[in-house]
Amino acid sequence: MLSIMLTSIAYSSTAQIYVNVRPVRPTAVVRVDAPSPRHVWIDEDWRWDNGRYVWAGGRWEEPPHAGWRYHPGRWEHGPHGDRWVGGRWAR
Repeated sequence: MLSIMLTSIAYSSTAQIYVNVRPVRPTAVVRVDAPSPRHVWIDEDWRWDNGRYVWAGGRWEEPPHAGWRYHPGRWEHGPHGDRWVGGRWAR
């Protein structure tokens, strides 16, 4: 019984959210002036909210550490459909 519980917890913690039809990106994104020269524009980003992907991009962010670059998110196609892999900061 314990092994079944541990296995189900492990599978639930690695769950991926797939969609058959990607959401449509807004046609116009307003880019305001950067708050500082250190800020980087994050162009496209999505988040899972209330059973669907919601646009969350179009914002300025400051790198967490000097010299770090932002690697933008992307849609990946898998055996069950498409899923959003969020962007991240890295050295």
